[in-house]
Amino acid sequence: MRVLPNERAPASDAARPSGPDHDTEPSPRIRRTDVIAFVLVALLVISVVAVLYVAKAFFLPLVAAFVVGTMLSPAASFLERRRMPRALSAVLIVGAVGAGVSFIVGLISSPVMQWTGRLPELANLLKDKLHIFDRPLALWHEFQGMLGVTDTFSTAPFQMPKLEWMQSAVEFLPPTFTEFLLFIATLILFIASWPDLRRALVMTFTSHESRLRALRVLNAIEEHLGGYLLTVTLINMGVGATTGLICWVTGMPNPAGLGALAATLNYLPILGPVAMFAVLALVGVMAMPTIGAGLIAPLAFAGITFLEGHFVTPTIIGRRLELNALAVFVSLAFWTWLWGPMGAFLSSPLLIVSLILRDHLSTSNSPQLP
Repeated sequence: MRVLPNERAPASDAARPSGPDHDTEPSPRIRRTDVIAFVLVALLVISVVAVLYVAKAFFLPLVAAFVVGTMLSPAASFLERRRMPRALSAVLIVGAVGAGVSFIVGLISSPVMQWTGRLPELANLLKDKLHIFDRPLALWHEFQGMLGVTDTFSTAPFQMPKLEWMQSAVEFLPPTFTEFLLFIATLILFIASWPDLRRALVMTFTSHESRLRALRVLNAIEEHLGGYLLTVTLINMGVGATTGLICWVTGMPNPAGLGALAATLNYLPILGPVAMFAVLALVGVMAMPTIGAGLIAPLAFAGITFLEGHFVTPTIIGRRLELNALAVFVSLAFWTWLWGPMGAFLSSPLLIVSLILRDHLSTSNSPQLP
């Protein structure tokens, strides 16, 4: 019997469905080696973080010196091109930065010492200013009494905080001074020997392509960190000058010191402006005749920092290197938890370094979104 071609079909073709929904590849499986590699990397990260936390007194000055030294290396290279020895330029740059920091500390410390000697008087003045909130607090206590909620803090008398923190601060000074000396010595030696160190880092790689990539990474880190320091310094100087002008116009005491404090604290992302707003609010409430007049300067400062943080700095720095707001916040939280205020200062530069390493070390055939 003859079978027509249309009546005969292979069994495999008949059993296999066709269509775009069925022509799919098998789902990838997670291999045991991938899990082991992930666990080893996680253990390595945890170990590194633990070492950095425990050995903070050693690693913090070194990392800070490397980051700040990389920021200041373009200035040393500029002086070296003007026939100045590298070691001498390193000493002059560090001395100039130290003189500027000392000047700012002098502007800030003078009013702080003056106000510290008037703490009892200022406390009584603050209590008198806050009498305006007595009636709302009384209504709140009555409302709590109607609900049957007892407030143990309402019956406690107001007391000034004791200065027991001074003993712990004095005990903390010797290691801090040692870390400062380690930072200064490492900073000077790093700036002076940065060209030789760069050459040694590049020559550790064997292939020409690896050397070229390492040279590009180091050049990008030096360029972006130097530009970041210069840009942020100019922006902070503008914020400090504007804050001092606002304090002078509103009649705040010591506008120069408050402006210098605003410029210094603005180096700490998020935390610095919040602390400066609290300082301005406290000084304004105690120094001005009314609470409303005392809040003019802090509210104006809040507007300035809002414009600076959301428009000025992202517009200027974002053209050179894109920084995600969430990444900046997570980096700030992590390094502040790990190393305190100095970690907050280093959070953005370290984030910039990590982004540069990611951009230069990532392969061109990296997986893409479908």
